[in-house]
Amino acid sequence: MSKKILEEHLTKIDNAIQKHYKEEKNAGVLVGLSGVSLFQFYYSKYLDVNSNADFGVEMLSKVTDGIDEGYGYPTFCDGIAGAGWVLDHLEQADLMEIETDDLLSQLDDYLHTAMVSDMNVGNYDFLHGAIGYALYFLNRYKNTKSEKLKNKYGTYLFEFISFLDELSEKDKDGNLKWISVHPRSQEKSYNLGLSHGIAGIIGILVKLSQYDEFKPLTVTMLKGAVGYIISFKKENNAFSLFPNHVLLNGETGGNSRLGWCYGELGIGLQLYYASKVLKDERLQRESISVLKHAASRTSPDMSLVKDAIVCHGSYGIAQIFSRIYKETKIPAFRDAMEFWIQDGINKAVHKDGYAGYKRWRDVNEWVADVSLLEGITGMGLVIIDYLADFETSWDECLMIS
Repeated sequence: MSKKILEEHLTKIDNAIQKHYKEEKNAGVLVGLSGVSLFQFYYSKYLDVNSNADFGVEMLSKVTDGIDEGYGYPTFCDGIAGAGWVLDHLEQADLMEIETDDLLSQLDDYLHTAMVSDMNVGNYDFLHGAIGYALYFLNRYKNTKSEKLKNKYGTYLFEFISFLDELSEKDKDGNLKWISVHPRSQEKSYNLGLSHGIAGIIGILVKLSQYDEFKPLTVTMLKGAVGYIISFKKENNAFSLFPNHVLLNGETGGNSRLGWCYGELGIGLQLYYASKVLKDERLQRESISVLKHAASRTSPDMSLVKDAIVCHGSYGIAQIFSRIYKETKIPAFRDAMEFWIQDGINKAVHKDGYAGYKRWRDVNEWVADVSLLEGITGMGLVIIDYLADFETSWDECLMIS
């Protein structure tokens, strides 16, 4: 892969972000201005200059000013919890000097109330519900310098774990499942995906299980969730190894495109991480088999990939294969990473796009987008991760790392 070509793309992405960043009206990390700022800080480190980081600070000032002036959307994806995650992350990555304990603790009660409210109605959704708040509070629990705040965040997390346990249902085999409600149709099902479903539950349980204080309460749920998803794995010759969801009557639906949000790629990644926590070699072999199948889906009719975005496009796929290659050193995953980076470059063909890129919307429309999840910010961060001689960890906001 040509470093020169990738750096030219970074320059175009940076120029497009600086021209269009004001289009981001939300505050969050995945869809919002705080997430866009992440590119500026990491690009500044990559270039070893201050100007991009200064621009990132300017973006975050707009976010904090907006919150002070009454911006009140709380979620992780596009709200205050996501903005708080970014500030905490930047401090821990030594990309910005900020006293997060003083600043972020002012948001605790509001975000805790939002988390409890969502859990009370069964909304565990990662992007727009309780898992997102829990990931934010877990980051604060890990990073705070205050023992008092650490105890408070621990209490919040124990509460989340208890809620998650109460919401769980056992299937006929003793595995655990959670009902999800579609935000538009209000249809109830057992969603298996990472962005909105049980793979997201596995992701947060994996992270909680790495702490001795939470592990006794989370490991049983983790095993139950893994067992439920694995029970729906199809044969290796299937188009997609997992359905998108299971209806209440047991019928399965949805052959997933390749991507972070739904399907075998996000599921396989979380099963791999679960296998490490559970020290389960059989599960690890199973997860690698799933991911190898995903790596084989490179033709357009097998991947169904239309655009380059992180959510379900070329660069997001590349980022997952990059992480799993670093974990396993399996050559097939390195090859898949290289393929999807090149595929992302090849998709910069829209003359009226941002840096040549647009995302595809299911309403038969191409749209230019700045955000991390669905736009050029995420694409730029993936390219930086690919090129940099330093370790990046921005993809923790997607539970990729």
